[in-house]
Amino acid sequence: MASGPLGAYLWEPRPGWGWRLVLAPLELLEAPYRAAAFLHRELYARGVWSRIELPARVVSIGNLTVGGSGKTPIAGWLAAELRARGSRVALLSRGVQARRAAEVNVVSDGERILLGPVDAGDEPVWLAQTTRGVPVLAGRNRAALGLRATSLFGSEVLILDDGFQHHRLRRDVDLVCVDHGLGLGNGHALPRGPLRESPRALRRADAILLTRIPASKDGAGEGGASAVPAGLPPYLPRFGMRIVPSALSRLDSPGNAPLASLVGARVGVLCAIARPDRLARLLRELGAVVERVVAYPDHHLYQPRDLRGLDRNLRWITTAKDAVKLPAAWLSPLSVEILEERVEPVEGNALLDWLVERLARAPKRAGAI
Repeated sequence: MASGPLGAYLWEPRPGWGWRLVLAPLELLEAPYRAAAFLHRELYARGVWSRIELPARVVSIGNLTVGGSGKTPIAGWLAAELRARGSRVALLSRGVQARRAAEVNVVSDGERILLGPVDAGDEPVWLAQTTRGVPVLAGRNRAALGLRATSLFGSEVLILDDGFQHHRLRRDVDLVCVDHGLGLGNGHALPRGPLRESPRALRRADAILLTRIPASKDGAGEGGASAVPAGLPPYLPRFGMRIVPSALSRLDSPGNAPLASLVGARVGVLCAIARPDRLARLLRELGAVVERVVAYPDHHLYQPRDLRGLDRNLRWITTAKDAVKLPAAWLSPLSVEILEERVEPVEGNALLDWLVERLARAPKRAGAI
């Protein structure tokens, strides 16, 4: 949504008068969208619609904006870190664009990957690959996923990926990811802006995760974890998170290449993510010469025809989420590499210590482990 001139102005907090006039008709569509989101939230908040309680602690990693805030890699990182501290953890994902999204799908038992991206969706399969030892389940019915995780794996903590707008399931902690550089954009809801609901919904959050903080920032000054983008409640705890490139790996062979090999390299970008412009910009910052960007809609399931006609003289770079949908057999004679990234908390163990303490204080519910 942030690609192209129109998308860019949906994120611009103070667009010029010309763009305000262009975007003004979208406000007629924004009003009913915002009202529907508010009504959906309030019906649960006021008890008109009942919430489901699970026999485990539930931590939601969500956002207020559409795509690209880094919530899925942070959900995987958080699950791995809690497991390392001795908790029995499971990851629950929506499984967007999955053929079996209506079902309760065990994507991974923590050791084996049991379903592919066509059946389960790209993000659950990527989580299963990168978060070993943590079961991953996917499907639209998060309550059913949670019940399966607790009964099958004895999960004590359930990490709900993209759960801030999933009001049906009661959570113990709501963490909201906000891109450090983009903030809440122009403050408008879809389709006039990038918000899924009003900024007032952040009053439901327990903490803000400021994501994609540049590596040059230490979190103590401008642009760091203490810098609050406009519209965020200043009273909420906030923690800085970096998602930084770590290596290049090939899709069709083992081994990694150093990031320094990108300096001066002619590359093409191949991806199906929310913000392809971010990937292209990152590659340029790493010294690559980006000659072409081939971008498909977020969660797009690739077909062999999608790779036809790509310039074989370029080094094609994709993301780890895209890689789970690109069989190596489709690639020859292309050179396709994955830009690997890792999550780095700015304040060390502060987020984990805070979260463990919050979960320890959460009231026990009937059937809780």
